[in-house]
Amino acid sequence: MKSTAKLLSKIRPLGGWGGLFFGKAWLGLFLLLFCVSCNDDDTFTTSPSNVLSMPFDTLKMDTVFAKIPAASKDFWIYNHSGDGIRCASVRLQKGNQSGFRVNVDGIYLGEKTGYQTSDVEVRKNDSIRVFVELTSPDNGSELYKEIDDKLIFRLESGVEQVITLNAFAWKADMVRNLEIKNDTTIDTTVSGRALVVYGGIKVNPEATLTLAPGTTIYFHDDAGIDVMGKLICKGTAEKNVTLRGDRLDNILGDIPYDVLSGRWQGIHFATSSYDNIIEYTDMHGGKDAIVCDSSDVTRKKLTVNSSTIHNFRGYGLALTNSNAYVANTQISNTYNDCVYVCGGELTMIHNTIAQFYPFSRQGDTIALRYANINEDKLYPLTNLEVKNCIITGWAEDALLKENSDSVAFNYHFYNSLIRMSELKDSTSAKYFEGVIRDNEKDTTLCYSHKNFKNVNPHTEDYLFDFHLDSLSKANGAADARWMLPLNREGIARDEKKLNMGCY
Repeated sequence: MKSTAKLLSKIRPLGGWGGLFFGKAWLGLFLLLFCVSCNDDDTFTTSPSNVLSMPFDTLKMDTVFAKIPAASKDFWIYNHSGDGIRCASVRLQKGNQSGFRVNVDGIYLGEKTGYQTSDVEVRKNDSIRVFVELTSPDNGSELYKEIDDKLIFRLESGVEQVITLNAFAWKADMVRNLEIKNDTTIDTTVSGRALVVYGGIKVNPEATLTLAPGTTIYFHDDAGIDVMGKLICKGTAEKNVTLRGDRLDNILGDIPYDVLSGRWQGIHFATSSYDNIIEYTDMHGGKDAIVCDSSDVTRKKLTVNSSTIHNFRGYGLALTNSNAYVANTQISNTYNDCVYVCGGELTMIHNTIAQFYPFSRQGDTIALRYANINEDKLYPLTNLEVKNCIITGWAEDALLKENSDSVAFNYHFYNSLIRMSELKDSTSAKYFEGVIRDNEKDTTLCYSHKNFKNVNPHTEDYLFDFHLDSLSKANGAADARWMLPLNREGIARDEKKLNMGCY
């Protein structure tokens, strides 16, 4: 670069057209000299001591479903050696045998290239990007299988640098747009294979779908259960039924996609559907968890018992003019209301309704909304009874009522811990009996830390624990008149130290 500067110092400008012409000529010469000078400085080394900076020795793809494409991973490889490094070759050791697919610096290592590429240059202080995808082959007779491959960088110096690609593949059954026309039982514990659903499950009228204890269904983003007949989720305390999204990998670091909401569609019960049971079932990570359409309120539409409905991007439980019973159930962290009931009949006993949705609208969400009107449509709320429950969250008022005087609006809260700025309708025991206000206000987060083991929205893992903290007012405060013998986990309750909520 010094010789270039000396040459340029001898240049004298010319005027008129000659100056314009020669000026352009000298500019071109300058750019040429500049590029040559820079290229002279950017040499490529063959010294064995100069190597690439790898981010890790092993890239783990977590657990994947066999035959189903996994999400891609990407990483950067840097050259901090002080000289340019040229890779004589970059190759995928097992080619097409492992199921890994790799793109290095924009070049796909596929069949046409022999699963390798050559002359990959990484200039000093520069980097290249690598993308890795995986579609595991069928595991044969094996339920789980570890699969691996090696991405080998052979430098011009002869040095080989290796990144191991690793994953565990789980044999899976994949179904798309499953239609249940006759009484059917799904039991994934028999085969041990994962069941992955695309497009959804439709239960026709007159048909019953039963999910056996221990069954887990993984729903893709577009999938849920649409019930026109009957759904029986019959888990046990030891073997819950689990309904969740199909992403098994992590968002970032050790945070799994499973903690995100909106991963699948949830359950929709149509007008024609009655006598549905959800028992010892864990539902999480979807859009609307359970939605019930308007129906004959003289018939039981839904019973939910000893279950968990957690972290949904829509509603937890939305009932329109329906007859439902909910007991021993945790309904928590939803973008819309945890529970929305408009008309009909609903009995709730020993439930924990906790609105601490971590991703948005903190302090402006409702745990329980009860109404007899929706967009000018009137639905008589024949009876809403809430007993031995916890209803709380970030908002100063966890309850919200929306009513018209034109039709029935009957509700009663018994012996429950409820977050409210004041005891509404306190002049009449007709509405609130034995209710304890959860009114302790945190000045920064607008909620009490004292009820649960962990409801901290700033935790990096987004895990919540709604078991009672020792300081909660709900400890020992429930009424034995409404006691259910077992809690959410199937553990016997102590009548002398009877807690509110599901735990």
